[in-house]
Amino acid sequence: MSTPAPDTSLQAILRRLRQLEIRIRKVVDAQLQGDFHSVFKGTGLEFDDVRQYQYGDEVRAIDWAVSAKGHGTFVKTYKEEREQSVVLLLDVSRSQQVGAEGRRKLDVAREICGILALSAARQDAQLGVLAFSDQKELFLPAGKGIRHAYALIKAIFGLQPQSPGTNVAAGIRQALGLLKRRSLVLLLSDFIDTDYERELTMLARKHDLIVVQLLDRREQEFPPLGIVPLRDQETGRTVWVNTSSKAWRDRYRATYEQNREQIGQICRRHRTSFLSIATDVDYLPQLVSLFRLRQRRGPTPQAPAA
Repeated sequence: MSTPAPDTSLQAILRRLRQLEIRIRKVVDAQLQGDFHSVFKGTGLEFDDVRQYQYGDEVRAIDWAVSAKGHGTFVKTYKEEREQSVVLLLDVSRSQQVGAEGRRKLDVAREICGILALSAARQDAQLGVLAFSDQKELFLPAGKGIRHAYALIKAIFGLQPQSPGTNVAAGIRQALGLLKRRSLVLLLSDFIDTDYERELTMLARKHDLIVVQLLDRREQEFPPLGIVPLRDQETGRTVWVNTSSKAWRDRYRATYEQNREQIGQICRRHRTSFLSIATDVDYLPQLVSLFRLRQRRGPTPQAPAA
């Protein structure tokens, strides 16, 4: 007897997301004595005023322009933004299609976006999405409420990208051009790309950034299948390689590890929140750990302009 096809209706998707959201809320309540709202709360600050420097103030908070007028040393003060705006920056390029049926990198990224959309709606936070490949595939401006969350989830899960290519730098530039105020930005990608550090640095300086890297373990260790044709899903180019060759397998593994480590190193340099999620493991404990860290860290002010 054939296995029934999975139910991909909006109702089934929402049912799955609600189950995940309930589970994560229970874990957060048990471990933090708080609520899921910690991911949205207190992450955005805006400039308020200046006051005279006091012992213990951070040097980076000094307003050099005001202090240069000769009336003493002054530091900038900030207040929490009244309204938190959350933006999901989602890579939907062809490499995100790698993985087992229903557990592809893109499937996991969509689930995370869906959980956050439902939670943002319940916390009265504004949430929008920009999906990109090597071009803009979908943009929904930030909005509030459960109807907006449903519309966003339907758009994300129903999206059929028009281009197979990847350009993380271009996706970030699009976001920088569209976001007019400081926001909490979640960038979800496998980061199988190069030359995006400059744009990522700009995004981290202007916004409160969380980077989520999606990994599939079958990309880590290629099976020894002999001489086989390999097709690049993004370029369409096919090459014949000897997958049993130790030299080729070593090069493949080294390239994979270099790509996996690069984004983590960039985030550490810029003190940006970072998660690396494998598609074959339960990612909810990692999200809980992120919320705990953000709750402990508290709000982060916007970096001063360079």
